[in-house]
Amino acid sequence: VTGIEKNNDRTFTVKTEKEEYKTKTVLIASGSHRRKLEVPGAEEFENKGITYCATCDAPMFSDQNVVVIGGGNAGFESASQLLAYAKSVTLIHRSENYRADPITVEKVLENPKMSAIKNADTIEIKGDKMVKSIVYKDKNTGEIKEIETAGIFVEIGLIPTTSYVSGLVELDEYNRIKTDPRNQRTLTEGVWAAGDCTDVLYHQNNIACGDAVKALEDIYIYIQRM
Repeated sequence: VTGIEKNNDRTFTVKTEKEEYKTKTVLIASGSHRRKLEVPGAEEFENKGITYCATCDAPMFSDQNVVVIGGGNAGFESASQLLAYAKSVTLIHRSENYRADPITVEKVLENPKMSAIKNADTIEIKGDKMVKSIVYKDKNTGEIKEIETAGIFVEIGLIPTTSYVSGLVELDEYNRIKTDPRNQRTLTEGVWAAGDCTDVLYHQNNIACGDAVKALEDIYIYIQRM
């Protein structure tokens, strides 16, 4: 989809690279994509020790030392999941202050298997067939340090796929579509949204599917009343 326009007759025109479609309602479910780690070795070792989903991959790193990159809620939630499996978890954050909720930070850091490094810029991922270590720069001292690790979980943000609807629906400060969680309606009549392109709290496939079903139920009722 390249764009969606609202028409004067309460319909919408959905434009794609090949065709245009006229519709009474729209359900936006274009998802999001992970902000990728951009340092030497990151692309080479993606899916070879570097992963972007602790929920999916945490069990594969049982009894191993792993690293989480990121200081927001997603980073600490990933660390919390990993602590159930890993031998140790080290969180690396580029700033002095965490973006995650203080209660979450306190709860995760009190685990004896957990440690955190602040003011650290990741500069390289090393390995052979799989990840072996992560190299970072201490921003306070300028010292280059290296941590041996079997897995690196990257949580540096999601980029919602919403640029093509920026003039159609209201977006929040992260460019996510604002929705009513009861029925997934947007603030634009006739438009619903579901999944990771919205301001939903948790990002998982099953949650996205459930939200889409919720939206479809409401769309059916809406169409019947038109």
